[in-house]
Amino acid sequence: MRCVYCGGMDSRVVDSRPAEEGEVIRRRRECERCGRRFTTYEKVEMTPMLVVKKDGRREPFDPEKIRQGVVKSCEKRPVSALEIDGIVAGVESQALSQLDREIPTKEIGELVMERLRGIDEVAYIRFACVYRNFEDIRSFMDVLSHLLDSRAPSPETNGG
Repeated sequence: MRCVYCGGMDSRVVDSRPAEEGEVIRRRRECERCGRRFTTYEKVEMTPMLVVKKDGRREPFDPEKIRQGVVKSCEKRPVSALEIDGIVAGVESQALSQLDREIPTKEIGELVMERLRGIDEVAYIRFACVYRNFEDIRSFMDVLSHLLDSRAPSPETNGG
């Protein structure tokens, strides 16, 4: 680390401690050349997550866009702000935990739908309508049928 006073390249760490709730390490250094002390801060540099759009464009991952879509799908539905926050946080966490630093919009949409489905089926259908961009009524009915089939009790649970 270059000394801020004399420009010397050799310094030793005198003290290290966490700062900013453990996100940063504060290091007190002493220059080997001039003996003066200075402070440096060290933090992990994250490679930004990129979203790959349908047309191939890439843009930075923005959880606020997910939130906007989920909020719109949940309008006039009994879905709390806490549940919406949970959906957004879950999708963000899963996206950021990938080894690949790029994620297709299709994958993000599937992650959102997976979570919405367990919370509110109407919000799930609303999101699916926009996300999947249904071409016709048949494709819409296919999603509804799949949803209904997954809700139907199995014969074992009906005593049959």
